[in-house]
Amino acid sequence: MHTIKLLLFVVPLVISSRVDPDLSPFDSVPSEPKSRFAMLDDVKILANGLLQLGHGLKDFVHKTKGQINDIFQKLNIFDQCFYDLSLQTNEIKEEEKELRRTTSKLQVKNEEVKNMSLELNSKLESLLEEKMALQHRVRALEEQLTSLVQNPPGAREHPEVTSLKSFVEQQDNSIRELLQSVEEQYKQLSQQHIQIKEIENQLRKTGIQEPTENSLYSKPRAPRTTPPLHLKEAKNIEQDDLPADCSAIYNRGEHTSGVYTIRPSSSQVFNVYCDTQSGTPRTLIQHRKDGSQNFNQTWENYEKGFGRLDGKVISLHHSLIC
Repeated sequence: MHTIKLLLFVVPLVISSRVDPDLSPFDSVPSEPKSRFAMLDDVKILANGLLQLGHGLKDFVHKTKGQINDIFQKLNIFDQCFYDLSLQTNEIKEEEKELRRTTSKLQVKNEEVKNMSLELNSKLESLLEEKMALQHRVRALEEQLTSLVQNPPGAREHPEVTSLKSFVEQQDNSIRELLQSVEEQYKQLSQQHIQIKEIENQLRKTGIQEPTENSLYSKPRAPRTTPPLHLKEAKNIEQDDLPADCSAIYNRGEHTSGVYTIRPSSSQVFNVYCDTQSGTPRTLIQHRKDGSQNFNQTWENYEKGFGRLDGKVISLHHSLIC
Protein backbone atom coordinates (compact mmCIF):
# COMPACT_ATOMS: atom_id res chain seq x y z
CA MET A 1 0.00 0.00 0.00
CA HIS A 2 2.86 2.38 0.81
CA THR A 3 4.54 1.44 -2.46
CA ILE A 4 1.48 2.47 -4.43
CA LYS A 5 1.39 5.85 -2.69
CA LEU A 6 5.09 6.43 -3.39
CA LEU A 7 4.59 5.49 -7.03
CA LEU A 8 1.72 7.94 -7.33
CA PHE A 9 3.97 10.63 -5.88
CA VAL A 10 6.98 9.90 -8.13
CA VAL A 11 5.19 9.54 -11.44
CA PRO A 12 3.90 13.13 -11.55
CA LEU A 13 7.36 14.45 -10.78
CA VAL A 14 8.86 12.48 -13.66
CA ILE A 15 6.15 13.63 -16.00
CA SER A 16 6.57 17.22 -14.97
CA SER A 17 10.32 17.05 -15.57
CA ARG A 18 9.78 15.91 -19.13
CA VAL A 19 7.34 18.62 -20.10
CA ASP A 20 8.50 20.81 -23.02
CA PRO A 21 9.62 24.24 -21.82
CA ASP A 22 8.09 25.88 -24.89
CA LEU A 23 4.65 25.06 -23.52
CA SER A 24 5.20 27.00 -20.29
CA PRO A 25 3.44 30.40 -20.47
CA PHE A 26 5.46 31.90 -17.63
CA ASP A 27 8.94 31.36 -19.04
CA SER A 28 9.73 34.55 -21.08
CA VAL A 29 13.48 34.04 -21.06
CA PRO A 30 14.75 31.37 -23.35
CA SER A 31 16.54 28.63 -21.43
CA GLU A 32 19.38 26.48 -22.38
CA PRO A 33 18.72 23.41 -24.37
CA LYS A 34 18.09 20.39 -21.98
CA SER A 35 18.78 16.69 -22.48
CA ARG A 36 16.01 14.56 -23.89
CA PHE A 37 16.74 11.74 -21.37
CA ALA A 38 15.62 11.69 -17.80
CA MET A 39 18.02 12.28 -15.02
CA LEU A 40 19.68 9.34 -13.35
CA ASP A 41 18.22 10.15 -10.00
CA ASP A 42 14.74 10.19 -11.43
CA VAL A 43 15.34 6.87 -13.10
CA LYS A 44 16.56 5.36 -9.86
CA ILE A 45 13.61 6.73 -8.02
CA LEU A 46 11.25 5.32 -10.66
CA ALA A 47 13.05 1.96 -10.66
CA ASN A 48 12.90 1.80 -6.91
CA GLY A 49 9.22 2.58 -7.00
CA LEU A 50 8.59 -0.02 -9.65
CA LEU A 51 10.59 -2.54 -7.63
CA GLN A 52 8.59 -1.82 -4.56
CA LEU A 53 5.46 -2.02 -6.64
CA GLY A 54 6.58 -5.43 -7.94
CA HIS A 55 7.19 -6.67 -4.40
CA GLY A 56 3.81 -5.41 -3.36
CA LEU A 57 2.16 -7.10 -6.32
CA LYS A 58 4.06 -10.29 -5.51
CA ASP A 59 2.85 -10.24 -1.92
CA PHE A 60 -0.65 -9.51 -3.16
CA VAL A 61 -0.42 -12.44 -5.57
CA HIS A 62 0.77 -14.75 -2.77
CA LYS A 63 -2.03 -13.62 -0.50
CA THR A 64 -4.53 -14.00 -3.30
CA LYS A 65 -3.23 -17.49 -4.08
CA GLY A 66 -3.57 -18.50 -0.40
CA GLN A 67 -7.12 -17.16 -0.36
CA ILE A 68 -7.84 -19.03 -3.59
CA ASN A 69 -6.43 -22.24 -2.06
CA ASP A 70 -8.62 -21.73 1.00
CA ILE A 71 -11.61 -21.22 -1.27
CA PHE A 72 -10.76 -24.43 -3.17
CA GLN A 73 -10.46 -26.37 0.09
CA LYS A 74 -13.81 -25.04 1.18
CA LEU A 75 -15.21 -25.97 -2.23
CA ASN A 76 -13.79 -29.51 -1.82
CA ILE A 77 -15.35 -29.75 1.61
CA PHE A 78 -18.62 -28.49 0.15
CA ASP A 79 -18.36 -31.03 -2.67
CA GLN A 80 -17.79 -33.83 -0.13
CA CYS A 81 -20.74 -32.66 1.94
CA PHE A 82 -22.84 -32.45 -1.17
CA TYR A 83 -21.79 -35.99 -2.14
CA ASP A 84 -22.65 -37.27 1.33
CA LEU A 85 -25.98 -35.48 1.18
CA SER A 86 -26.60 -37.02 -2.23
CA LEU A 87 -25.93 -40.49 -0.81
CA GLN A 88 -28.20 -39.84 2.13
CA THR A 89 -30.82 -38.51 -0.24
CA ASN A 90 -30.58 -41.67 -2.32
CA GLU A 91 -30.89 -43.82 0.81
CA ILE A 92 -33.90 -41.82 1.90
CA LYS A 93 -35.42 -42.29 -1.54
CA GLU A 94 -34.84 -46.05 -1.33
CA GLU A 95 -36.36 -46.16 2.14
CA GLU A 96 -39.26 -44.12 0.86
CA LYS A 97 -39.78 -46.65 -1.94
CA GLU A 98 -39.60 -49.51 0.55
CA LEU A 99 -42.06 -47.73 2.80
CA ARG A 100 -44.39 -47.25 -0.13
CA ARG A 101 -44.18 -50.95 -0.99
CA THR A 102 -44.78 -51.86 2.66
CA THR A 103 -47.67 -49.42 2.80
CA SER A 104 -49.21 -51.00 -0.28
CA LYS A 105 -48.83 -54.47 1.26
CA LEU A 106 -50.37 -53.27 4.50
CA GLN A 107 -53.23 -51.76 2.58
CA VAL A 108 -53.83 -55.09 0.84
CA LYS A 109 -53.72 -56.92 4.16
CA ASN A 110 -56.00 -54.33 5.67
CA GLU A 111 -58.49 -54.99 2.91
CA GLU A 112 -58.23 -58.72 3.55
CA VAL A 113 -58.77 -58.17 7.27
CA LYS A 114 -61.77 -56.00 6.51
CA ASN A 115 -63.20 -58.71 4.28
CA MET A 116 -62.57 -61.35 6.93
CA SER A 117 -64.18 -59.12 9.54
CA LEU A 118 -67.23 -58.71 7.34
CA GLU A 119 -67.43 -62.47 6.81
CA LEU A 120 -67.10 -63.08 10.55
CA ASN A 121 -69.79 -60.54 11.25
CA SER A 122 -72.09 -62.21 8.76
CA LYS A 123 -71.35 -65.64 10.29
CA LEU A 124 -71.90 -64.24 13.76
CA GLU A 125 -75.23 -62.82 12.70
CA SER A 126 -76.23 -66.16 11.19
CA LEU A 127 -75.16 -67.95 14.37
CA LEU A 128 -77.15 -65.51 16.47
CA GLU A 129 -80.16 -66.13 14.28
CA GLU A 130 -79.70 -69.89 14.63
CA LYS A 131 -79.31 -69.44 18.38
CA MET A 132 -82.54 -67.48 18.54
CA ALA A 133 -84.27 -70.15 16.48
CA LEU A 134 -82.91 -72.89 18.74
CA GLN A 135 -84.01 -70.98 21.81
CA HIS A 136 -87.51 -70.68 20.37
CA ARG A 137 -87.53 -74.40 19.62
CA VAL A 138 -86.25 -75.23 23.11
CA ARG A 139 -88.92 -73.05 24.64
CA ALA A 140 -91.56 -74.73 22.50
CA LEU A 141 -90.25 -78.15 23.55
CA GLU A 142 -90.21 -77.08 27.19
CA GLU A 143 -93.79 -75.93 26.89
CA GLN A 144 -94.76 -79.23 25.26
CA LEU A 145 -92.90 -81.18 27.93
CA THR A 146 -94.55 -79.15 30.69
CA SER A 147 -97.93 -79.74 29.17
CA LEU A 148 -97.18 -83.47 28.84
CA VAL A 149 -96.07 -83.64 32.48
CA GLN A 150 -99.07 -81.72 33.75
CA ASN A 151 -101.57 -83.44 31.45
CA PRO A 152 -100.55 -87.03 30.66
CA PRO A 153 -101.79 -87.81 27.16
CA GLY A 154 -102.69 -91.44 27.87
CA ALA A 155 -103.93 -93.02 24.69
CA ARG A 156 -103.09 -89.92 22.70
CA GLU A 157 -99.42 -90.14 23.63
CA HIS A 158 -97.09 -89.58 20.72
CA PRO A 159 -95.34 -92.75 19.52
CA GLU A 160 -91.94 -91.03 19.65
CA VAL A 161 -92.48 -90.16 23.30
CA THR A 162 -93.54 -93.74 24.01
CA SER A 163 -90.49 -95.19 22.31
CA LEU A 164 -88.27 -92.71 24.12
CA LYS A 165 -89.78 -93.62 27.48
CA SER A 166 -89.35 -97.32 26.80
CA PHE A 167 -85.77 -96.75 25.72
CA VAL A 168 -85.06 -94.77 28.89
CA GLU A 169 -86.63 -97.49 31.02
CA GLN A 170 -84.55 -100.16 29.30
CA GLN A 171 -81.41 -98.14 29.84
CA ASP A 172 -82.36 -97.61 33.46
CA ASN A 173 -82.92 -101.33 33.99
CA SER A 174 -79.65 -102.16 32.27
CA ILE A 175 -77.80 -99.69 34.46
CA ARG A 176 -79.42 -101.11 37.58
CA GLU A 177 -78.49 -104.65 36.57
CA LEU A 178 -74.93 -103.58 35.88
CA LEU A 179 -74.72 -101.82 39.23
CA GLN A 180 -76.13 -104.89 40.97
CA SER A 181 -73.64 -107.19 39.24
CA VAL A 182 -70.79 -104.83 40.08
CA GLU A 183 -71.91 -104.74 43.69
CA GLU A 184 -72.07 -108.52 43.85
CA GLN A 185 -68.66 -108.85 42.30
CA TYR A 186 -67.31 -106.32 44.77
CA LYS A 187 -68.80 -108.30 47.64
CA GLN A 188 -67.29 -111.51 46.29
CA LEU A 189 -63.91 -109.86 45.95
CA SER A 190 -64.15 -108.50 49.48
CA GLN A 191 -65.05 -111.94 50.82
CA GLN A 192 -62.20 -113.54 48.92
CA HIS A 193 -59.81 -110.93 50.26
CA ILE A 194 -61.02 -111.61 53.80
CA GLN A 195 -60.67 -115.34 53.28
CA ILE A 196 -57.12 -114.88 52.03
CA LYS A 197 -56.27 -112.86 55.13
CA GLU A 198 -57.86 -115.48 57.35
CA ILE A 199 -55.96 -118.29 55.62
CA GLU A 200 -52.73 -116.42 56.22
CA ASN A 201 -53.60 -115.97 59.91
CA GLN A 202 -54.69 -119.61 60.21
CA LEU A 203 -51.43 -120.83 58.66
CA ARG A 204 -49.57 -118.95 61.37
CA LYS A 205 -51.66 -120.64 64.08
CA THR A 206 -51.83 -124.22 62.76
CA GLY A 207 -49.58 -125.51 65.56
CA ILE A 208 -51.83 -124.19 68.37
CA GLN A 209 -54.86 -126.25 69.56
CA GLU A 210 -57.27 -124.38 71.83
CA PRO A 211 -60.84 -125.24 72.78
CA THR A 212 -63.15 -122.88 70.98
CA GLU A 213 -66.61 -123.95 72.04
CA ASN A 214 -67.11 -120.59 73.80
CA SER A 215 -65.00 -118.51 71.38
CA LEU A 216 -67.93 -116.61 69.79
CA TYR A 217 -69.41 -113.70 71.69
CA SER A 218 -72.20 -111.29 70.91
CA LYS A 219 -71.72 -107.52 70.99
CA PRO A 220 -74.90 -105.41 70.93
CA ARG A 221 -73.50 -101.87 71.19
CA ALA A 222 -70.33 -101.59 73.29
CA PRO A 223 -67.02 -101.83 71.39
CA ARG A 224 -65.11 -103.91 74.00
CA THR A 225 -67.54 -106.13 76.01
CA THR A 226 -69.06 -109.14 74.21
CA PRO A 227 -71.55 -111.45 75.90
CA PRO A 228 -71.44 -115.14 74.95
CA LEU A 229 -73.52 -116.41 72.03
CA HIS A 230 -76.84 -118.11 72.70
CA LEU A 231 -76.48 -121.46 71.01
CA LYS A 232 -79.69 -123.22 70.03
CA GLU A 233 -80.06 -126.78 68.93
CA ALA A 234 -76.40 -127.60 69.66
CA LYS A 235 -75.64 -131.31 69.33
CA ASN A 236 -73.48 -133.14 71.89
CA ILE A 237 -71.03 -135.15 69.86
CA GLU A 238 -67.88 -136.78 71.06
CA GLN A 239 -64.74 -134.92 69.98
CA ASP A 240 -63.13 -138.11 68.79
CA ASP A 241 -65.91 -138.68 66.28
CA LEU A 242 -66.71 -135.12 65.20
CA PRO A 243 -67.66 -134.48 61.56
CA ALA A 244 -65.47 -132.32 59.34
CA ASP A 245 -68.32 -130.19 57.94
CA CYS A 246 -72.10 -130.03 57.54
CA SER A 247 -72.03 -132.48 54.62
CA ALA A 248 -70.79 -135.20 56.93
CA ILE A 249 -73.53 -134.34 59.43
CA TYR A 250 -76.11 -134.45 56.64
CA ASN A 251 -74.82 -137.83 55.50
CA ARG A 252 -75.22 -139.15 59.05
CA GLY A 253 -78.96 -138.46 58.83
CA GLU A 254 -79.18 -135.06 60.48
CA HIS A 255 -81.51 -133.17 58.11
CA THR A 256 -82.52 -130.40 60.52
CA SER A 257 -80.96 -126.96 60.24
CA GLY A 258 -79.23 -125.84 63.40
CA VAL A 259 -75.97 -125.40 65.26
CA TYR A 260 -73.56 -128.34 65.15
CA THR A 261 -70.05 -128.94 66.41
CA ILE A 262 -67.48 -129.75 63.72
CA ARG A 263 -63.77 -130.33 63.56
CA PRO A 264 -62.15 -129.93 60.13
CA SER A 265 -58.89 -131.71 59.43
CA SER A 266 -55.92 -130.21 61.28
CA SER A 267 -58.11 -127.63 62.95
CA GLN A 268 -59.88 -126.80 66.18
CA VAL A 269 -63.36 -127.76 67.39
CA PHE A 270 -65.99 -125.06 67.01
CA ASN A 271 -69.71 -124.64 66.42
CA VAL A 272 -71.26 -123.74 63.07
CA TYR A 273 -74.73 -123.26 61.70
CA CYS A 274 -75.66 -125.95 59.17
CA ASP A 275 -78.35 -125.03 56.63
CA THR A 276 -80.09 -128.13 55.25
CA GLN A 277 -83.43 -126.67 54.19
CA SER A 278 -82.43 -126.30 50.52
CA GLY A 279 -81.64 -130.03 50.27
CA THR A 280 -77.90 -129.35 50.01
CA PRO A 281 -76.02 -129.05 53.32
CA ARG A 282 -74.17 -125.76 53.71
CA THR A 283 -71.65 -124.81 56.38
CA LEU A 284 -72.35 -121.19 57.35
CA ILE A 285 -69.79 -119.24 59.27
CA GLN A 286 -71.38 -115.90 58.35
CA HIS A 287 -75.14 -115.99 58.12
CA ARG A 288 -77.14 -112.80 57.54
CA LYS A 289 -80.81 -112.83 58.42
CA ASP A 290 -81.94 -109.31 59.34
CA GLY A 291 -80.48 -105.93 60.33
CA SER A 292 -80.50 -106.45 64.09
CA GLN A 293 -76.77 -107.17 64.47
CA ASN A 294 -74.32 -104.27 64.81
CA PHE A 295 -71.19 -104.82 62.67
CA ASN A 296 -69.30 -101.84 64.07
CA GLN A 297 -66.91 -104.02 66.09
CA THR A 298 -63.22 -104.09 66.90
CA TRP A 299 -60.72 -106.36 65.15
CA GLU A 300 -60.43 -108.49 68.30
CA ASN A 301 -64.17 -109.15 68.30
CA TYR A 302 -64.02 -110.04 64.61
CA GLU A 303 -61.29 -112.59 65.41
CA LYS A 304 -63.24 -114.08 68.34
CA GLY A 305 -66.60 -113.84 66.64
CA PHE A 306 -69.86 -112.17 67.65
CA GLY A 307 -73.57 -112.57 67.01
CA ARG A 308 -75.88 -115.60 67.12
CA LEU A 309 -75.29 -118.77 65.20
CA ASP A 310 -78.96 -119.13 64.36
CA GLY A 311 -79.23 -115.51 63.30
CA LYS A 312 -76.30 -113.26 62.30
CA VAL A 313 -72.79 -114.30 63.11
CA ILE A 314 -69.31 -113.10 62.07
CA SER A 315 -66.27 -115.19 62.83
CA LEU A 316 -63.10 -114.47 60.88
CA HIS A 317 -61.10 -116.95 62.93
CA HIS A 318 -63.16 -119.97 61.84
CA SER A 319 -64.56 -118.86 58.52
CA LEU A 320 -61.45 -119.83 56.60
CA ILE A 321 -61.02 -123.24 58.18
CA CYS A 322 -64.14 -124.54 56.53
